[in-house]
Amino acid sequence: MPTNDDIPSKILSAAGPIFAERGFQNATVREICAAAGVNLASINYYFRDKERLYIETVKRAAQLRAEQVPMPQWPAGMPPSEKIRSFIRTMLSRMLDSQQAPWQVRLMLREVLQPGAATKELVHGYFLPHVELLAGVLSEVLPENAPPDLRRKIVFSIIGQCLHYRVAHDVVRAIVPPEEMQLHFSTEQLAEHITQFSLAALGLAPPLPAQIAAGKR
Repeated sequence: MPTNDDIPSKILSAAGPIFAERGFQNATVREICAAAGVNLASINYYFRDKERLYIETVKRAAQLRAEQVPMPQWPAGMPPSEKIRSFIRTMLSRMLDSQQAPWQVRLMLREVLQPGAATKELVHGYFLPHVELLAGVLSEVLPENAPPDLRRKIVFSIIGQCLHYRVAHDVVRAIVPPEEMQLHFSTEQLAEHITQFSLAALGLAPPLPAQIAAGKR
């Protein structure tokens, strides 16, 4: 039998894949407790109710993903273009390289696409720090009088390119020929494409036609 200290962790570990697969409404406390090997009263005792368990499970998913693929630590003097490149690579890795954490990625994506009880805490605890981090890098690039809304729109444009390949993964695979997918759509290649596209828009790299003419694309 698990000790009292182990029980909340066991419940969270069991709840994660079930919530990711079935969603909050369709997952049941009974099946979560059965998977965790604990009695039904454990949910109320440790988490108060199913909703709080769900919120804590989503928070745990975000925490695990951040630990598995941490944000880069930038040394002093690193050019903004390289910071943007490493930020994009990290974001895409978190979203696409999910073999070791499939339920964490699915659960967070489910909460993004179908906002629910955990959205507010997920935004403030996970997404907002990333938005602020990239906005800080953009402040090194944009004119001082650039309005805050423009900075946020650029942040969302960059992150949105990454998110597209996660949300529309099956659609992308249906459109792109298999050989092309295998040769040109790795996480690293997508990260470099999004980086060059974004840097060109920010004036930190030549426009894409010039890159193509120079044989760099």
